[in-house]
Amino acid sequence: MKLFGSLIAVMLLAAVPVRAEIDITEVTSPGGINAWLVQEESIPFVALELRFKGGASLDLPGKRGATNLMVGLLEEGAGDLDSRAFSERAESLAASFDFDIGDDAVSISARFLVENQDEALALLRDAITQPRFDQDAIDRVKAQIVSVVRSDAQDPDNLVGVAFDTMVFGDHPYGSAIEGTEDSIAALTRDDLIEAHQGALARDRVYVGAAGDISAEELAVVLDKLLADLPETGTPQAAAVDVSTEAGITVVPFDVPQSVAIFGHEGIARDDPDFFPAFVLNEILGGGGFEARLMEEVREKRGLTYGVYSYLVPKDHASLYLGRVSSANDRIAEAIQVIRDEWSKMAEAGVTEEELEVAKTYLTGAYPLRFDGNGPIANILVGMQMDDLPVDYVNTRNAKIEAITLDDIKRVAARVLKPEALHFVVVGQPEGLDS
Repeated sequence: MKLFGSLIAVMLLAAVPVRAEIDITEVTSPGGINAWLVQEESIPFVALELRFKGGASLDLPGKRGATNLMVGLLEEGAGDLDSRAFSERAESLAASFDFDIGDDAVSISARFLVENQDEALALLRDAITQPRFDQDAIDRVKAQIVSVVRSDAQDPDNLVGVAFDTMVFGDHPYGSAIEGTEDSIAALTRDDLIEAHQGALARDRVYVGAAGDISAEELAVVLDKLLADLPETGTPQAAAVDVSTEAGITVVPFDVPQSVAIFGHEGIARDDPDFFPAFVLNEILGGGGFEARLMEEVREKRGLTYGVYSYLVPKDHASLYLGRVSSANDRIAEAIQVIRDEWSKMAEAGVTEEELEVAKTYLTGAYPLRFDGNGPIANILVGMQMDDLPVDYVNTRNAKIEAITLDDIKRVAARVLKPEALHFVVVGQPEGLDS
């Protein structure tokens, strides 16, 4: 298994040289399934990425955790193969499959050699369209998930995220952990998993990216063989939810020597015309490592933390602007005050010309490095489609960054940064802080 895994890893990284220009072909199968392809014939290896829009937010009322459990069972037996036989078959083909889930998508990744393509894709098709959901596998994976839930209940880094989400989203699926609770997991039945499978993996919500030694004509045939047996439509997407916060602090008591905080408010949608300036703005405020203002003020000047950062979170049904920091219980109050001050300063005054140029240089220089293999390229292709970006985005993205002006940043800072709504959720025993 290690040998096969190493082989896949080497090909994954070596298949495509780092380059600035990416030639993307749009493919439509005879059955109407769309995909984006970067063909690369130098190594006989293919990476395939599938995304099904919806993810854990599709969980039905009272069935929290069903989609997560279903995804965890996709490689635990399919078609005529039970869990062990499925794993052995994948290993014998030197094929790698990964099944994952988030709030807004189910992600399926496949890596395989061209010489084993037909067999590998047949195995993947069975996993996607004919999962067995054997009871022994259900019980085993349930136990694994419950173990994660119990561990998360003792992890302040996890608790703070759940507390913030619950505060912001309430009863919306975003407001609870995708794994569900011990009680909700225990109550899930095989019928619930079948329903979750039919609701989440449907052709009306699938996006495909491929990179490697496969032609557009071959990929078109592959798409129909792989996905034609899925239902045409699935569960309706979750409703949009408004994000409304007020400046303040919520403390969740927890017996640890260091407090963890998530802070934030409403963000900006990915398709908003101001998203690019906001993206660059955040790089300067809290996304750029040691160059960022928050790191400079909170860590470098005052030594209040090992790390502090901020990030845009444009979910499908809501957008957030968040940050995270941890500090000793007797110093977290000071760290929070510094963050508030920097949030307000940038909202009022924007950034300097030097800060903008440094951010542009980093963001444009780092971007081509993301295309360092078939796997990352396929992943980028499917992400672009889900974000409704044009096919030439990879070749125009850096020009959009370069075109951003100081006035753009100042205008967007005043719009996006909301000190009056910046709320902190703190898990720990913070001194001098109360909800």
